[in-house]
Amino acid sequence: MDLVGLSLPLLLVFWQWTTTTGAAGSVGQSKWADYFPDCGGKAQSPVDVATVQTQYDPSLGPLTPLGYSQHGNKPFSLYNNGHTVVVPLPGWMGLGGLPWQFTAVQMHLHWGNGAPEAGGSEHTINGQSSAAELHVVHYNSELYPNMSVAMTQQDGLAVLGVLIETGEEANQAFWNILNYLGRIRHAGQSVSIPAFDVQSLLPSDLGRYYRYNGSLTTPPCFQSVLWTLFTETVKISHTQLMKLETVLYASKEDADRVVMQDNYRTPQPLNDRTILSSFPLESVKVYTAGEIAAIVIGALCGCVGVAVIIRFIVKTIRFFKHLHNERVLVNSSTSSWDVLPSVRPAPVPRTMEPGKELKPDVALNTTTEPGKKEDPVPPSV
Repeated sequence: MDLVGLSLPLLLVFWQWTTTTGAAGSVGQSKWADYFPDCGGKAQSPVDVATVQTQYDPSLGPLTPLGYSQHGNKPFSLYNNGHTVVVPLPGWMGLGGLPWQFTAVQMHLHWGNGAPEAGGSEHTINGQSSAAELHVVHYNSELYPNMSVAMTQQDGLAVLGVLIETGEEANQAFWNILNYLGRIRHAGQSVSIPAFDVQSLLPSDLGRYYRYNGSLTTPPCFQSVLWTLFTETVKISHTQLMKLETVLYASKEDADRVVMQDNYRTPQPLNDRTILSSFPLESVKVYTAGEIAAIVIGALCGCVGVAVIIRFIVKTIRFFKHLHNERVLVNSSTSSWDVLPSVRPAPVPRTMEPGKELKPDVALNTTTEPGKKEDPVPPSV
């Protein structure tokens, strides 16, 4: 997070720091605390948001941008400060939904270098970074007279963090800034641009976010920021991101050109801070080592049981199939006379020879009386 309204000595020191190290990125960050003690504090930003470790706070309601869409006719200015691109915001813009009244000061961007899988955002979610990040800076105008005083106080600043990802379609709202980068290519250059609706840069859902106490993400790293990081990301096209990553220089016009890239600070230790969420986390069971071992053993036993059942079913099917085959074999083991066709000739009916008459059959006389002889049969005539 960069600043407008720094005291002159701090601004000169910071200018020398950023211009001698190029785009701040990860270069020289380990040395910041040597020059700015707060950079080594216990409540530094950005941080990685481990979602399972966040704590739901039902008192966190949706934020309300005040005057973001009422930009008026007066043009905005766009400024290359050698570390990022800054858009100062008019004093009538503010932020509602916080413990105090906060007045808008400026907004700026952080990005990477265009390398595949390289990040550019300052905050990360579960270790995953986004392509870029937008910051909208406000100061506590209810308690402090100006930005210079507020930035040194624990409750002095409030910053909105918007994670930016890439998509297929261009984001028309971001063209209000990106179209004019070519006019401020070198550090120290500024240009007037048409005023536009600042709220169009924000995600549509302003009610789901993470909240924690942190710091400025660039020297002097004052630990005075109430951070709000929205869960919904906004998208810009690959072309828009490439323009952001390649057009600007961290060097002045008369110096050797240093491309302004990787102007983000790496995540800092959370220490004993708690990150709050405005929404309840979906139920996620965290298992102990013993529970995990029990689940693994149970799963193995279940697999063994299933294997035994399958083996039993297979053996049963084989048994009944074998039994069926035996029955078929027994039924087919019959006499050849039952299965072969008969070779005996069919009976031939008797026919009468020509010139002969059929002789009558001789009836046999039988008697049932014992001892009585049968009468002789008379010979045929």
